[in-house]
Amino acid sequence: MLDLNFILNQPVELVALLKKRGVYEDGMESKLSDLIQSKRELQTKADALRSERNISSKEIGILKSKGEDITKASEAVREIGNKIKEIEDLMKEAESKLEEYNLALPNILSEDVPSGKSESDNILIREFGEKRNFEFEPQAHYDLGEKLGILDFERGVKISGARFYTYFGLAAKLERALMNFMLDVHSADNGYEEVWVPGLVNDESLTATGQLPKFREEFYHLENDRLNLIPTAEVPLTNLYRDEILPDEKLPISVMAHTSCFRREAGSYGRDTRGLVRVHQFQKVELVKFCRPEESETEHQKMLSHAEGILQKLGLHYRVMLLCSGDISAASSKTYDLEVWMPGLNRYMEISSVSNFRDYQARRGKIRYKSKDGKNVLVHTINGSGLAIGRTLAAIMENYQISDGTLDVPEVLKPYIRWSTAYN
Repeated sequence: MLDLNFILNQPVELVALLKKRGVYEDGMESKLSDLIQSKRELQTKADALRSERNISSKEIGILKSKGEDITKASEAVREIGNKIKEIEDLMKEAESKLEEYNLALPNILSEDVPSGKSESDNILIREFGEKRNFEFEPQAHYDLGEKLGILDFERGVKISGARFYTYFGLAAKLERALMNFMLDVHSADNGYEEVWVPGLVNDESLTATGQLPKFREEFYHLENDRLNLIPTAEVPLTNLYRDEILPDEKLPISVMAHTSCFRREAGSYGRDTRGLVRVHQFQKVELVKFCRPEESETEHQKMLSHAEGILQKLGLHYRVMLLCSGDISAASSKTYDLEVWMPGLNRYMEISSVSNFRDYQARRGKIRYKSKDGKNVLVHTINGSGLAIGRTLAAIMENYQISDGTLDVPEVLKPYIRWSTAYN
């Protein structure tokens, strides 16, 4: 959802944005402009009629006080009211069409987002560490996990269906250890407040963050209850302050939550069907910030460093990629992906996306703050994975495997699982 003044007054910039995004269709800017103008013209007519009705109502009062006949004047007021009702109905229709169209528009891209069509056009920003050299052929995490008896995909399929899994023993303990480790670091070192949030959200919440209406097929619905399983904790965390005006002194706000995440992965069949890379349920620690517009770039870089810090403490080699216009999400203005090296898969795997949404989500969710000069201003929202736990577990398994087919783990996790030789 974009600022209507931007759509109306900057058509050249709007067309350039839509073309860079690869979603432009001939006449889009004219259709949007016509919808906005129509809505505003109807609003002007309705306001004029309300003013006329107020004047007429006062005149009726005067006639009454003089004991004069008010029949004709009252009929005129009723006629004005009928006209107002007709215009209000037209306004609702115009507003509905405009909102539907505007909700489907992508966010304005940051100026430094490169043009491109796919992930092959993303830009490498930096790398951390080096790929580990193995004196043996490293196994993929799913093969290693099944041999060790700590990953069981067949039982996950039996219980729930394809792309579900079960953990046993060390894998289950590592999942829990990673959750606590990430929450502890982000709380103690990075200043995030831990929040416990619902795993089910309404449509209004998904609309505010941008999942609806475009990506309805990507998550699970409970039709009888009109609720949805969360695809990420970004949704409930961002909606904590939906329809609220925050005090200026409270910003920036940094919150985080650990949740299960549920995704249908519609359209992704045939990709990463084995292992923990692309599954229907996974655990994640999510980071969300609310800040003033002038702070959002700085806060975005901070959050990126916080997500990187987890990988650095775990001793995992990764790279930072700036996503191009064809690979970035519709809601994001600028996104960095962290890609961890997977020696068993022999490729990099996305383990976190850190995105600046500017005022895109705040406009949809009406999240504002009271500035020092007393104005209500839209906040900027930033979110990122800090990290995706299942993928982090898979990365640890592949990078910390030992030649005899067992596992070591990063030193920072050993206190969380009471590490002993029993696991070697």
